[in-house]
Amino acid sequence: MAKLDARRIGAFLTDPGDCRVVLLHGDDPGLIQERAEALARAVTEGDPLRLVEVPKDAWRDAGRLAGEAASPPLTGGRCLVRVRDAGDGFAPAAKMALAGPGPGVVVLEAPELPARSKLRTLLEPAPNAAVIACYRERGAELSASIGRILGELGVSAEPAALDWLAQRLGDDRMLMRRELEKLALFVGEGGRVTPEDAVACVAEGSALDLEAALMAAMAGEVVTADRALDMAFAEGANPVQVVRAALRHVQRLHLAALAVAAGAAPAAALDTLRPPVFFRHKPAFERALRLWRPEALEAAGAALLEAERRTKTTGLPGMVVARNAVLGLARQAAARR
Repeated sequence: MAKLDARRIGAFLTDPGDCRVVLLHGDDPGLIQERAEALARAVTEGDPLRLVEVPKDAWRDAGRLAGEAASPPLTGGRCLVRVRDAGDGFAPAAKMALAGPGPGVVVLEAPELPARSKLRTLLEPAPNAAVIACYRERGAELSASIGRILGELGVSAEPAALDWLAQRLGDDRMLMRRELEKLALFVGEGGRVTPEDAVACVAEGSALDLEAALMAAMAGEVVTADRALDMAFAEGANPVQVVRAALRHVQRLHLAALAVAAGAAPAAALDTLRPPVFFRHKPAFERALRLWRPEALEAAGAALLEAERRTKTTGLPGMVVARNAVLGLARQAAARR
């Protein structure tokens, strides 16, 4: 079974078959948690007596995972042994679980692991193991996931609403699910989410303020961008979120600017972007396209990548780095005006 590609994950989560050990790893802890809980529901059938939580320091006892997986639950059926924050220290225990008796399933939740990690090199070749990468989704993949989650919550959504939600809710899986649950309650069971519903219910707090800051910055409105950033930080936006949102915004503008440079009208260039530009944002995008050339946007993207690196690797306050990055764009745009 080994590494699972995206097309097989959904079916596997509902029926892991004779798999003994599952490794969930990647840079999206919310997606890891979501998939671990889906496996738990499938294996235990909702019986809490068939779910065993093992602490992350249990790696010191190499036989514990195998022993827990082999122990028959009091209520019968198959048990699931779950380890959060697992690391390579669990490789000996995972090896024993693969070879051990009993039908139980061991689920290891780990951060992003390199290809040469002990857990991956052990489990990827094993026929009775599965390794599932859980990385942050983008574009059409994220829109499809949002539509699926809304379907599970009993509502549907217009394509434009899905595109808008994908642009706002892609960085944090747990936050995304909470916002979609709120949206499903807003439209009611059996309802259909429109773009207006999505904006009314989801676009509030830090996301709305950050969006306003980026629109203002790329149009050269320095004071407006600064005030909107203040509000975004006050509402809970974190520096990495701000810089990544700015980078996505600049990348989309860059694609449109390349089309304009090739002779397209700004409105037509925006229509080529995927996901589509939300209709309320088109005027701001068009204003920015009149100020920024493709080469300048390419340089802005490189500067934002460097800003993200500095929020993680230097001693500078992340909020200061993020603010300077966004307001630097605003000052460049103001100079072009």
